[in-house]
Amino acid sequence: MHSILHIIDVGWRPVVEIAILSVAIYFSLNFVRGTRGAPVVYGFVLLFLSLTVLAQVLQLEVLNWLLRSFVAFAAVAVLIIFQPELRRILAELGTHPLFNATHEQRENIEVIIQTVERLAEVRIGALIAIEQSINLQEATESGVLVDCEATPEMLETIFFPNNAIHDGGVIIKGDRIAYAACIFPLSQRQDLAASLGTRHRAGIGLSEQTDAVVVIVSEENGWISHAYKGQLVRGVTGEQLRAFLSSVLLKPGKPHRFLKWLQPRAAEPAKAALTPAKLENKQP
Repeated sequence: MHSILHIIDVGWRPVVEIAILSVAIYFSLNFVRGTRGAPVVYGFVLLFLSLTVLAQVLQLEVLNWLLRSFVAFAAVAVLIIFQPELRRILAELGTHPLFNATHEQRENIEVIIQTVERLAEVRIGALIAIEQSINLQEATESGVLVDCEATPEMLETIFFPNNAIHDGGVIIKGDRIAYAACIFPLSQRQDLAASLGTRHRAGIGLSEQTDAVVVIVSEENGWISHAYKGQLVRGVTGEQLRAFLSSVLLKPGKPHRFLKWLQPRAAEPAKAALTPAKLENKQP
């Protein structure tokens, strides 16, 4: 009996270690897959494993020592290569949403669908970012404060070619158009198609650094596209876009009654904090 307990006491640790490593490897592969640094990581891992096997088989002591020493530098390389992705993930963890407004989000989705379908018919370009948990503060610094209700008519007016603020992107917060004429960061990925213009690269770039959902309408061919977490899907229909936005923006389940009661009261301090002086400072 004592030996069995000893085996159990000693044996559970390797099982836990294997489980932790398996989960870490799984999420690491999912994290790397589809990012701009994925080819670099795959090439580095292949080269590192090949050199390790070669050094072990041929008993190359100097190469073994160099490979062991290089592991420390690999961690720094990962931070540099995946800086945008790591920033996005950490921001998501630090600003997880508390409230769930499913009905409001459904209305917002329909506004987006109607807008892009109308713009696509007449081939008017559009770039719309839907803010989620990560604040798009850097993008708003280059934009024009609008702060009005999000409607298809208002969005069409903004993107009309003769409008002074039609260039750049629109940021939607909740059910309101917060900013227009915003400059989004361009994606630096080398694997993007050469036919992609600035509007699509800006949409991908913003989605790489934040959790925003970006909807794009091409003025060249009227195609509707969406970008999320660095992935661009082009030429979708209105129904396909609705299904995608619903899967990302609509959270399952309903909020607890206490949260329903607390939500308007939690917003009161934020409204009180926006004094007239602060509102003047926010004007562009």
